[in-house]
Formats: sequence, C-alpha cells, structure tokens
Amino acid sequence: MTIRTLTLALCVLPLTLTATLADDDGEEGAHEGRRAAMVVTDAATKTECSACHMAYPAALLPARSWRALMADLPNHFGEDASLDDRIRADIEAYLVANAADSAGGRALRGVGATDTPLRISELPWFKREHSDEVTPRMLEKARSMANCAACHTGAERGSFDDD
Repeated sequence: MTIRTLTLALCVLPLTLTATLADDDGEEGAHEGRRAAMVVTDAATKTECSACHMAYPAALLPARSWRALMADLPNHFGEDASLDDRIRADIEAYLVANAADSAGGRALRGVGATDTPLRISELPWFKREHSDEVTPRMLEKARSMANCAACHTGAERGSFDDD
C-alpha cells in the first residue's frame, strides 16, 4: 500500500463510518454525534408521534420521505394521524431539517437519490442489521418490526445497540 493510498483511506474512513447506521459498531462513546442525531429533540414531534409509536429519529429517512409521510397523515399506515395544520407543518419542518440527507447529513446507502422509502423497516441497512437476529419469538414479543423499543430499550435515547 502506498502512502498516497493510505492517506486517502484515512481521509475516507471517517466519512464511511458516519454514512449509515449499519456501520455502527456499538462502542460506547464511539459515535456520540450519530447517537445525538438519533434522539428526537422536538417536543411536538415527541408528543404527537409517540402517542401511537416511538417517535422515530429524523435521521432514519431522507427529507423527501418525511415530506411524503407528513403529506398523507389521514392515511398513515392504515390509521388517521391527522394533525392541526400548524403542528403538522412544525413537525414536518423539524423532520426535514434533521433528515438523513439534511445539511451536514448524508444520503442513506442503498437508497436511490429519487427513492422515497416510507417504512424504516424496509431500508437496506435495516434489513441487513435485522436479517439474522430476529426470531419469530422476538417478533411476536415486539408485535411489529416498527416497535424498536421492544428490543432496543435505549432507542428513545438514541441507542440502538443490541439489548
């Protein structure tokens, strides 16, 4: 390996480590910046979204996905999750500003530039992370792959390490 190749590798490595959640090695303190991005800090988002499910971190989806989800709240996965227009707009603004591809963020690996995924559980990194570890018994306990907190007890604090 040449010095030039090694230098390039050392420059690219930090970018690679922060590109997706799939690269998280779970070391305590190793990814505090990413963990902070995985905590919902907006009060309205926490209150309204967690009334039915865990308030998902905005960094899990691209901005276009959050816009699409917020535009069709009367048909939110079979439920009417309609909100007052002002609250809906505020929550959407928070989600878009903190989305995976927001300023300073990066596109999600395996998601095309025009793809608009609506289910976190269908993202390539999610499938890769959960493909071998979720047993039918675990899924029965969680009732849904969307119930992160059933297995990741620190999820609402931004910790998705295996619990």
